[in-house]
Amino acid sequence: MTMEVRPDVYIVDDDVSVRRGLGRLVRSAGYNVEVFSSAHEFLASLDPNIPACLVLDVSMPEMNGLELQETLNSLESHNIPIIFITGHGDIPMSVKAMKAGAGDFLSKPVNDRELLDAISLAIENHKRKCEEMARASTIKERLACLTPREFEVFRLVVTGIPNKQIAGKLGIVENTVKIHRSRIMHKLKADSIVCLARLAQDAGIV
Repeated sequence: MTMEVRPDVYIVDDDVSVRRGLGRLVRSAGYNVEVFSSAHEFLASLDPNIPACLVLDVSMPEMNGLELQETLNSLESHNIPIIFITGHGDIPMSVKAMKAGAGDFLSKPVNDRELLDAISLAIENHKRKCEEMARASTIKERLACLTPREFEVFRLVVTGIPNKQIAGKLGIVENTVKIHRSRIMHKLKADSIVCLARLAQDAGIV
C-alpha cells in the first residue's frame, strides 16, 4: 500500500505561469508541493496539523491573500506560516500582513534563494508549533484524568508550598495531601515537583 505524500509547501496564485515556476523551483529544493489557483481551493484541502508553509499571492480575485490570511487566523487550529509574494505590494500592505502573523513578504519577481530560505525557516517554525500543540493536547488529556480535589491539590503543589499549608488551605489532613500528590504524580507521569511545575506552565495554569 502506497502512503500518501503530504505537501511541505502550498502555493496559491491565480497566475498559472507563476504557479508552475514556483512549483518547479520549490520541488527542485526537495520539497513536496501542492499548488492552487484560488484561496477557496486551498481552504478546501487544508490540514493545519501537517508541518508546512503557505506561499501566497496577495492580489487574487474573489478572496485575496490578505483576506485568506484573515480567514486562517479566525480558525482555532490554524498555525501555518505564510510567505506573501506580490507584484503590487506597498509598505502599508506588508506591515498589515506581518502584524497579522506573516512569516515574510517578498516582491515579484521573487529571488529564488530568498524564497527557499524563507520556506525553510517557516517549515521549521511550523514543525515546532505543531510539536508544542501536540504536547499541550497530551497535557490536557492527562489533567482531565484528575479528580476535582486532585486538581485543587495540583494547583497548590506547583506553587511550592508545603503539604501542611496545602492541607490547611483545603481543610484536609496532611496525610490526605500526600496521597493526592502520589496519585497526581502517577496520573500526570511526573517524577518530580519540577516536572509538575513545567506541566502546569505548559498548560497555562498559574
